[in-house]
Amino acid sequence: MFLTLSRWNRVSKKVCCLFGIFLSVTATPVIACSRVLYRGPDNTVVVGRTMDWEQSLEVNLWAFPAGLERDGNAGSRSLKWTSKYGSVVATCYDKLVADGMNEKGLVVNVLYLSSSVYPQFDGTRPALSIGAWAQYVLDTFATVDEAVTVLKDEPFQLGVLIMPGGHAGTVHLSVADATGDSAIFEYIDGTLVVHHGKQYSVMTNDPPYDQQLALNGYWQEVGGSIMLPGTERPADRFVRASYYLGEAPQTSDEREQIASVFSIIRNVSAPIGAVHAGQPNVAATLWRIVADQKRRTYYFELTDTPNIFWVDLSKLDLSVGQPMRMLPVEGAPVMAGEVSSRFEKQTDFQFMPGSDPGAQK
Repeated sequence: MFLTLSRWNRVSKKVCCLFGIFLSVTATPVIACSRVLYRGPDNTVVVGRTMDWEQSLEVNLWAFPAGLERDGNAGSRSLKWTSKYGSVVATCYDKLVADGMNEKGLVVNVLYLSSSVYPQFDGTRPALSIGAWAQYVLDTFATVDEAVTVLKDEPFQLGVLIMPGGHAGTVHLSVADATGDSAIFEYIDGTLVVHHGKQYSVMTNDPPYDQQLALNGYWQEVGGSIMLPGTERPADRFVRASYYLGEAPQTSDEREQIASVFSIIRNVSAPIGAVHAGQPNVAATLWRIVADQKRRTYYFELTDTPNIFWVDLSKLDLSVGQPMRMLPVEGAPVMAGEVSSRFEKQTDFQFMPGSDPGAQK
């Protein structure tokens, strides 16, 4: 495609302006992980995400039934609740829920956000470890609207984590339901910020979400068919994911829908060998997940194995009284195809402890 001189001048000005904004928001550490939400014909909703980190997160899949008694593991005022819905989740270290889908088709994704600042405990509200944040949402809500209605009022406070290796576990959280509704929850300067609406279909990491939207707006004016930013930086991945999501085919073919979402999240993945000193999460993509919310199917791909495997939630008994189960993933034999029969019964699961953000200052 050839550009006229006037067209090139307009593009150049926009890119220069964007570059200035880009420099202003990338003084903070550069973070990885990306999430996209695809809506297709016949009420199809599919979410895809990547997980990038500098070291193994010892990922496994867990199947949790309804009726489990939960403890938020955040000190003496830990939140207690009983799971209303069963779910399948991906965990880190068998203690932190990073991703999952419940039996109603609600999907939750946890992504790193280094600029998160959580308020210190006020001594009146219950507390919840960040490691349990996603699971609480999966256990409790069937739709995004339900989740936003409750969570916007902050009925609990989040206890912060220190990850293995000494890194702070600061995150933001996205929620999508089987209708395609979407919400993103961030704590910025100690204040909860909620973005709610179907238009919020892409999320990466820093800067905060409103700044990501502004950056993406500039690139939409430039036009992705002319140029797209190509680094591992979150703002660049946000732009690429947004552009290719718009290019994804509107098809009723299940295989093509899933393949399309995998192709987008592979485009924003970091290759094996990507390492940035002092930035543990700007590293190679460890795994990718695609959740088909219409068919309640949870696809998983380790980047160091050649196959995709998946869990059909309809083949798991997630009713009250059933045991929790775990599917070993990292270090397990290579798997392919539907694997619900390979989950193994477990007797205990405890969330990674969270502590008062005020005690970390």
